[in-house]
Order: sequence, then structure tokens, then C-alpha cells
Amino acid sequence: MRPSNPGLETTDSAGDVEAPLTFIVRQNGTPYFLSSALTGGPPEYRFRTEPRSVTIHDVRPESDRLSVEREGFELVRHRTEVDDLYDDEAVAGPYSREVEALLCERTGASRAVAFDHTRRSDATDGAANPDGSRGPARIVHVDYTEASGPVRAADVLGKETVERILGTGGRIAEINVWRPIAGPVQRSPLAVADARSVARNDLIATEQKFPDRTGEIYMIAHAPEQRWCWVSGMTRDETLLLKGWDSLDDGRARFTPHGSFTLPDQDPEAPPRESIETRVYLVFDEQEPGTGRL
Repeated sequence: MRPSNPGLETTDSAGDVEAPLTFIVRQNGTPYFLSSALTGGPPEYRFRTEPRSVTIHDVRPESDRLSVEREGFELVRHRTEVDDLYDDEAVAGPYSREVEALLCERTGASRAVAFDHTRRSDATDGAANPDGSRGPARIVHVDYTEASGPVRAADVLGKETVERILGTGGRIAEINVWRPIAGPVQRSPLAVADARSVARNDLIATEQKFPDRTGEIYMIAHAPEQRWCWVSGMTRDETLLLKGWDSLDDGRARFTPHGSFTLPDQDPEAPPRESIETRVYLVFDEQEPGTGRL
């Protein structure tokens, strides 16, 4: 049984909003972009995008019923003991261990390995990272694809380990843990799609070029059936868990689209949105009989 989320229902809901999200335009050929690690600044996109106005549902009133397995995301109350989330050593050490422990407790995973951290801010200069400053990700996307999820897992966990786990009926999943560095969030919040509402052909495989490798993520093409959500007023003591990839393909959520948006009544003088996202691989060496649950 999962731990409960005491206190999540106490924050007031701001309500549904109509706002534009940025989608990829379906096109011939394989789209690609140059990552911040390659450009030294903002990513350079070599494909066409379009803004589409959508209803973004405030799911705070139902946050205790969300599931990373069903919708592809859930809200978890979790206080970090790390005071300075701009301290690279603290993030790589104590914060990573906190996140790993949280996910093992919440999912029943036998092992969790945090392997990547990214800070973002919609302040003019972005947020500081070891590989440069980062702003919010404005184009809706999924962090991994059917092809790149296991490849990156092999990079992080080791090829032989991944082959052993998957070859003996185990399971690996990637979760992105998104947390405001300061709150409540008043600018550029995160929009997240209900994974059940996103058709497979809405996921457009897109190459992400780094200095030493080429990765692959999904950009999202717009479709009217998609259901977009947000959690209003997120605080530093709350995290969103986003499913980035799952080795199991049995009807559960595998890929969770997300991206930032501008609130219709956003105050430009409000404090900038600052956030940190941590990518984690979860290992399930043995599945619960008959369920393969996470």
C-alpha cells in the first residue's frame, strides 16, 4: 500500500485555465534539436512548432487520487532537508538519497538511482546548472522514448545489469521528480498531460544532440482528445512524479508529456518560477505475481 498524502488537500485550488501550450508540427523527416550542453545557452530547435490554446485542468482538488501508473503523474508531499538546492554537492549527495528513498518507499522498487538534475527558472538569466543556465521547457515533450529509455538505463545502470533484469522478468522505470525551489509557484507552472489521453501517434520521436552522443525524446503533436492538467500553487514541500519511461507495456502509463505555460493572469512582478527536476531509474527485480505493479 502506498503512503498517504496528508495535507495535500489543504491548499486552495486556483481552478482550470485556458492557455497556449507549444506543440511540435507534424513534418516529414526526423526532427532534431541542439541541447543546451551543445549550444552553451538555450536549446536550438530545428523543427516547426505551434502554440495551441487548451484547457488546463487544475487537479489539486483530486491530487490524492492521482497515480503515476494511471495518469502518468502524481503529487507527493515531501519535505527536503537540503536547505540550498543550488548547492551542486548537496544535490548530488543528500538530495539524491532523499529522492531515491522517497521513490523506493512509494513504489516498492528494490533500487533507485538518481542520475540527472536540472534547475530551471523563468528569470531573465535562467537557473544555474553545471552545464549552463536553463529556463523552463516551453515545448511539451516526454523525456525518453521507446528506444532511448533502455539505452539511457544501460548508460546509468550498466548494460549487463539491464539485460539481466529485463531478461529475468524484472522491470525498470524512469521517474522525473519535479520540485519548486521556492513557492508557491506563481509564474510558468508545469502543465502535464493525462497519459491515457495521448495517442501513440501524438508522440513524435525527436533527436537531442549532445557534444558526445545523440539522445531521443518525444515531442508532442496537438490533438483535441488530449487532457492537460496542472497543480496550482505548488510549494517547496511538494513534488510531482512524472513517468518518463517504463519497460512494461501492459496498458499502464509509460510516457508523460509535460512543459511549462504562462498563466492568463500571470503577474510579471511575481517571483520567478524556480524548480529542480531529478531523473531516477527504478529497478524492480521481481514483480508482484499477476500485477507487475509499480
